[in-house]
Amino acid sequence: MPLRRLKRTAEAEEIAAALRSEGAVIVEDVLGAEPLDALNAELAPWIDRCKPVEDEFSGVKTQRIVALVARSPRVRELVVNPLMRAAGDAFLGPYCDRLILHVAQLIRIGPGQGSQMLHRDRIVWGACLPHEIEPQFTTLWALDDFTADNGATQVVLGSQHWDYDREAKDDEILRAEMPRGSVLVYSGSVLHGGGRNLTSDGYRSGLVISYCLGWLRQEENQYLSCPPEIARDLDPEIQDLLGYTAGQYGLGYFSAPFPPEGDVTISPPEAAVGRMPESSPG
Repeated sequence: MPLRRLKRTAEAEEIAAALRSEGAVIVEDVLGAEPLDALNAELAPWIDRCKPVEDEFSGVKTQRIVALVARSPRVRELVVNPLMRAAGDAFLGPYCDRLILHVAQLIRIGPGQGSQMLHRDRIVWGACLPHEIEPQFTTLWALDDFTADNGATQVVLGSQHWDYDREAKDDEILRAEMPRGSVLVYSGSVLHGGGRNLTSDGYRSGLVISYCLGWLRQEENQYLSCPPEIARDLDPEIQDLLGYTAGQYGLGYFSAPFPPEGDVTISPPEAAVGRMPESSPG
């Protein structure tokens, strides 16, 4: 079974339905050439300063750049992309009252990089979550053409339904080849991994924007990557996604450790960025 491909005019429920049945889907040509070029130019200074992580899982010839919400206004636009946000709500909505941003990361697979180990992203929470609860909705934006030669992501369709000890056979592993500007969307439970870049002489750049259930801890600590002094100037929708709002009722309140007025009060998360909640999750 090949990877399903949808048009950018697809409905959010079409994307969610594909994830429920297959675990992954490609939405083609979501971004045009001009916004892609502008995004790449905005990220270039951070790329120039980034060294490979140099561990086998992350990739010894792979750059990974985070804190992108704080650094890149154009990444923020993609974080609140209406189609992807709606698809995430449709997919994860049965398990939470609101989603939060799990990670925003630029991944550049360099020449000479081998295949990443196939894995499920939900492993960051260990075995604590019941298999029936899907915790994560991920979008991988192709900033370059993704090809079999340069490291197109590997995906095992249907593996979100497998027992965790089942291993994929070679003929079950597909490569998410897609033109730049397209988006690979996949669940937190499907087996996948970065592809090998052994026969090209260029980087394969992909922007991962992933969301999780609002009552879970994020992989990227957004409160450190985008602290209140930066987040207070962002749009409230971005603030909420970073976690400056209650994940469920009562999750996330705080008290300023040394309040300037001397009052010790319990405050909602929004108070850290200078506003009050617009609504309370049930």
